[in-house]
Amino acid sequence: MYRYPGSTFKEVLESHITISDYDVAVKSESTSTVTKTAAGLGSKNGVYSTNGVHELLECPVCTSLMYPPIHQCPNGHTLCSNCKVRVHNCCPTCRYDLGNIRCLALEKVAESLELPCTYQSFGCHDIFPYYSKLKHEQHCRFRPYNCPYAGSECSITGDIPTLVAHLKDDHKVDMHDGCTFNHRYVKSNPHEVENATWMLTVFNCFGRQFCLHFEAFQLGMAPVYMAFLRFMGDDNDSKKFSYSLEVGANGRKLIWQGIPRSIRDSHRKVRDSQDGLIIQRNLALYFSGGDRQELKLRVTGRIWKEE
Repeated sequence: MYRYPGSTFKEVLESHITISDYDVAVKSESTSTVTKTAAGLGSKNGVYSTNGVHELLECPVCTSLMYPPIHQCPNGHTLCSNCKVRVHNCCPTCRYDLGNIRCLALEKVAESLELPCTYQSFGCHDIFPYYSKLKHEQHCRFRPYNCPYAGSECSITGDIPTLVAHLKDDHKVDMHDGCTFNHRYVKSNPHEVENATWMLTVFNCFGRQFCLHFEAFQLGMAPVYMAFLRFMGDDNDSKKFSYSLEVGANGRKLIWQGIPRSIRDSHRKVRDSQDGLIIQRNLALYFSGGDRQELKLRVTGRIWKEE
């Protein structure tokens, strides 16, 4: 099966947390990057927010935690610097002109707070000083993953079991058990397709999941096909595996060997890095046999675990 979204290929975008202009490394004792666990909430330097103080730091517009500069209107209503621009400098609560008043008291209160990681429900039980929390969450190993399905703007995020069930039930992807594969990709008129992505295939191997991608796109002025593997997990774990891809016919053969890329890297990022098996269209049609007017390409491969 294949799918081509049109002249513009749409990728699954990586989600990024926007940081304010404020330098996260505030010069204060409470900004130590040493983390605490939920078992040790009693801190002399910080207050773990069980009394609702941290709710005062939630922006009323975007509901995200606010970081300096925190703005306030003449009536004392606060909001974050990003939303100050979005509301055109008009207080969303009382409609007064915001001006350039800083809420220094609230910024100071924030320095004394210690909060749990946002991804606590996913398994991160560390506690962080307020101004270190955001930086940690950008790289927290427990943060949810984006759906790896290519060619759509799927907004689903979650842990790996959640995404595996989502891919199977919602995207109807092919699921296979085993560490070897033999896939045939067919297109009746490949000259009409400049941007196409074939149905994603997921392999259950060594108790982990791997996504096999195959697609057509323009590399400069040359039409090419590309196959590559992504690992459903973090980059550190992906490096524990290797894989090979092979395609050929008529006494010729192309072989690729590499390390699967983590789905932390977007599909588009991996594709644009050319980190996979790339086949020029003319060669792909030669491998297909016949009159070279139809794509009938067989890609074989295997996945193995490095010692």
